[in-house]
Amino acid sequence: MDLFDILFLSVALAMDCFTVSIVSGVLLKKKVWNVMLQTAFLFGLFQAAMPLLGWLATNGFQKYIEAYDHWIAFGLLVYLGIGMILESGRPEEDHHFNPRNLKTQLVQAVATSIDALAVGISLAVMGYERVGQLTFPLVAIGLGSLVMSIAGFLLGIRFGRGIRRRLKPELLGGIILLFIGFKILFTHLLN
Repeated sequence: MDLFDILFLSVALAMDCFTVSIVSGVLLKKKVWNVMLQTAFLFGLFQAAMPLLGWLATNGFQKYIEAYDHWIAFGLLVYLGIGMILESGRPEEDHHFNPRNLKTQLVQAVATSIDALAVGISLAVMGYERVGQLTFPLVAIGLGSLVMSIAGFLLGIRFGRGIRRRLKPELLGGIILLFIGFKILFTHLLN
């Protein structure tokens, strides 16, 4: 893969992080840099770690990972999405989905990065034989997700006021997470 392939790959993998960050920004309502940076760091870390795990697992476990990665991502995203939709009907003081919560951030980071396992498997198949060869792609993927996550937060915060007036952000976020989960599932099942 050349430089542009790696950069396009990093942007493509970051799109789920970007979308989830927009929803989280809408829920935050204002810039809370420690939450935004922590979440963006976790998204970048998991997006970079999953291809490494996929690459490492290729020796003997490839068929097992490929068979279930989309189901795991689907399950986590549906769990989060349904939780957000259910919370949208509760009074705001009773909400449990909180982008400030580390557990929520970790579940989001894992859910949005599961499909990156397949990228690691692809890298192994494409001839990346040593860990050192993975350095640039993994750093690009991690930084791309980090930057796109921060951008998503800022967009969600900026335009969230208008969204909150028209509909409940938890409902919108839940629907978006369900959409991402079904997209991952159907993409893998159709291939």
